Amino acid sequence: MDDKTAKRAAHLRAELERHNRLYYEKAQPEISDKQFDELLRELQDIEAAHPELITPDSPTQRVGGALLEGFSQVTHTVPMMSLDNTYSEDELRDFYERLQKGLGRQDIRCVIEAKVDGVAVSVRYENGLLKHAATRGDGRVGDDITQNLKTIRSLPLRLPKNVPQTFEVRGEVYMTRAGFEKMNAEREEAGEPRFANPRNSTAGSLKQLDPKLVAKRPLHIVFWGMGDHGDAKLNSQSEIFDLLKDAGLPRPDFFWKKDTLEEVLGVIHELDEKRKSLPYDTDGAVIKVDSFAEQRDLGATSKAPRWAIAYKYQAEQAETRLLAVDIQVGRTGALTPVARLEPVFLSGSTVSNATLHNFEEIERKDIRVGDLVTIEKAGEIIPAVISVNKEKRTGTEEKVHIPAKCPVCGTPVQKQTGLVVIRCPNPVCPAQIVRRIEFFAARRALDLEEIGGVVAEKIVERGLVKDPLDLYTLNEEQLSSLNLGTPEEPRVFGKKNAAKVISAISKSREMPLHRWLFALGLNEVGATTAIELAKHHSTFRELAESPVLKDIVLADQLESERLKFSPQTAANKGKSQQEKLALRERSDEIKEKLKPVQRRLADKKFSQIGPSVAESVINYFASDAGQQVLDRLDELGIKPVSEGLGAASSGPLEGKVFVLTGTLTTMSRDDAANAVRSLGGSVTGSVSKKTSFVVAGADPGGNKMEGAKKHGIPVLTEQELLEMLRENQASKEEPSKQPELGI
Repeated sequence: MDDKTAKRAAHLRAELERHNRLYYEKAQPEISDKQFDELLRELQDIEAAHPELITPDSPTQRVGGALLEGFSQVTHTVPMMSLDNTYSEDELRDFYERLQKGLGRQDIRCVIEAKVDGVAVSVRYENGLLKHAATRGDGRVGDDITQNLKTIRSLPLRLPKNVPQTFEVRGEVYMTRAGFEKMNAEREEAGEPRFANPRNSTAGSLKQLDPKLVAKRPLHIVFWGMGDHGDAKLNSQSEIFDLLKDAGLPRPDFFWKKDTLEEVLGVIHELDEKRKSLPYDTDGAVIKVDSFAEQRDLGATSKAPRWAIAYKYQAEQAETRLLAVDIQVGRTGALTPVARLEPVFLSGSTVSNATLHNFEEIERKDIRVGDLVTIEKAGEIIPAVISVNKEKRTGTEEKVHIPAKCPVCGTPVQKQTGLVVIRCPNPVCPAQIVRRIEFFAARRALDLEEIGGVVAEKIVERGLVKDPLDLYTLNEEQLSSLNLGTPEEPRVFGKKNAAKVISAISKSREMPLHRWLFALGLNEVGATTAIELAKHHSTFRELAESPVLKDIVLADQLESERLKFSPQTAANKGKSQQEKLALRERSDEIKEKLKPVQRRLADKKFSQIGPSVAESVINYFASDAGQQVLDRLDELGIKPVSEGLGAASSGPLEGKVFVLTGTLTTMSRDDAANAVRSLGGSVTGSVSKKTSFVVAGADPGGNKMEGAKKHGIPVLTEQELLEMLRENQASKEEPSKQPELGI
């Protein structure tokens, strides 16, 4: 195996995981299902030829996406697996031949149904009552969305007496096209932005924490299968459909039972026509072996059942003209090109723009303004430029040039060598200010739900805010008169909304240090790192002058310098004996300088923050921008302090450093981290030689598991962690103030 193959596998894993997050967590896919499957198949082929390249976190070894924040979790009694996809009749024939070989006969009864383009959910009934509903999550654990699903009127809260009373059904939440268009018309009339498409709107609705808001969305549900059968005595998939009917649970509009391959193919063609008349979006057909006994005989891979497959219809394409390429500026100054298209109807909606990702993509496809381009909705959701019709060029088309200046503020752009991203370096660029305000106001930061989107844009446009901290100088009069519309069609914010914003801003003053630190958006400081920094620093001023962070940077510099002179390194092995003696002497001198620094760090028990993070924080607060933030906080009377975050200076787990990876089933990772901290332990996001334990849930991260192996760090199961917490809780004098963890 050459190094090129290993690098390609690593690249594919990273890309597939990125697209997984975009699809499952953000409902913002960039590529079609077919393109995703092509990447996945390439990775599967590489791993089949080189098993040593398989990692525990490879997309070939897992099902879905990470859990959302803000919800409690539900463990699926029976895992919610994904389906393998196929895009041609030849591939479908191969699937059927595998069924014939696995079952040892020619004719196999299959059930065929439309694949609804929605969001997969699981609903459990116990003793005739709806107990809970959950998202797919990672296939093993999903988010509890019971209250949101109860807003769907077609979902029974109680089962009729003549059906089994305990079982778990799987289905899809969706919006009809008519309901989606009506909702968008109402939003437009109210001056609110339109939603992109039904599936995105459905996914976004299920993420809402307020069921009253969800109730206003035109959500529907359809069921197609079962998880835990409970007391339902069933023998086949078609019997599930009978149960759904008897129980008053919505089931597919069309489904067929067929015994031969040719009959299955006939249904595929029939459904392709029928689905166009359905009130909701579909992107394929699902074929399942009917008999449960035969399903058990065929079994499953770690990712998908061998007895079912999704046949994806070719995505609808359309040709339209590229009118312009606009450029959007993000929070960090990144410039993203966006295609503006002559409006064209495609897959149930009118398409007028598409993301072009980056300028290298434009150059690779030779996309020019004025071109006739073929577009396709990736998974019938995201429009993508598939190709350019160069034969129809007239010579008037214009090349898309990489901008020399920011389109918003006019500052010359910058591009780092080896990176595709182009940035505006101006920190007071209005577009960046808007994005920073939105980040500052995000739920994981200062939770200013009322500020974002059009409100952020308008307060910057009006010159009311030039920096997130300017929010604390706003008053109700300024906000109440704010026009969120246009001069021609004004939409005044109003006193009631203004009062809500001012109240939220006032409350955010009391947010703890780690939330404020995350809200500032410092480079390399995520939510977990902010918590670790706040554990050991009481205020921003203390953090800005932190001798500990300076020691971390100094220790790294001294260790790097020592290694240069170490006679043991490969670079120095060829030296003469005399040269090696001189090197050792110099190395020992540096080691002596390093010792007191290491002792200070050991005394502080602050080993979780690496040198790159420490240097980033030091440099920020030493900069003019950082100093201005500190001074401004003082002027505004905002003095965030650390909550302690369970950072016990003493406790049974004092000095122990934990890394959590994978999905935990009995509690969230945040709850687990808080439980460890309450007992004096520390939790960090990456594995190093200073890590005490790695706790591995389902689908653990490959890098963390490799790090544990490399450094010889004990790996605990979730049950072993629970036992450790129980034992140490018992030895702690005062009871834990953490939420109940079921341990």
